[in-house]
Amino acid sequence: MKGRGGTKRGKTATRGPTGPERTPAPAMPPLFILHFNQCDRKKCTGLKLARFDMARILEARPGGRLPLSRLRGRLILDPFSDVPLSPADRTYLDRRGMVVVDCSWEHAREVFSRLEKAGRPRRLPFLVAANPVNYGRPMKLSSVEALSAALYICGREEEAVLLLSKFKWGPTFLGINRERLDAYRGCEGPGDVADVEKSILAAMEER
Repeated sequence: MKGRGGTKRGKTATRGPTGPERTPAPAMPPLFILHFNQCDRKKCTGLKLARFDMARILEARPGGRLPLSRLRGRLILDPFSDVPLSPADRTYLDRRGMVVVDCSWEHAREVFSRLEKAGRPRRLPFLVAANPVNYGRPMKLSSVEALSAALYICGREEEAVLLLSKFKWGPTFLGINRERLDAYRGCEGPGDVADVEKSILAAMEER
């Protein structure tokens, strides 16, 4: 239909009722892999996460200079730490991110002793691996399992699931550890996590 002067009369745009504003999902915290190139690169879960832009690789080598300045203030997953990761670490995770170290156990103590003062070392509480290399073995977690477990304990379940979704066996890790992870996530601080961990281990010994 034409109006005067031969121009088309456009329709007035109408807006429907505006629904409640959606709160955007929090962005994935920065995740880093301190990588020593001592693994089978085809099976390395950390490198695969990097290919999906879900983690950043920091190259390193035993005895060489470490990128300590890149680790300042970040959570560092350290199996030799006396402090277990807990939901109280969520603040550090969201602000500065988290680092997992990918190196052989042969050099592990040397590496982590050099990292001790670089960031905030935290150990993961008792969990069982589901990766094909160490399936069913306690605490022999791959990089993606370690990162996902830490995210889950700190209340970032959605992000934990997202990381594991890139691996066929990923959901299995949550399946065999869900009860433990939920128990740790329900704690307040490291002392509570340590107590829950002791209870879990004691129950396993009684079976």
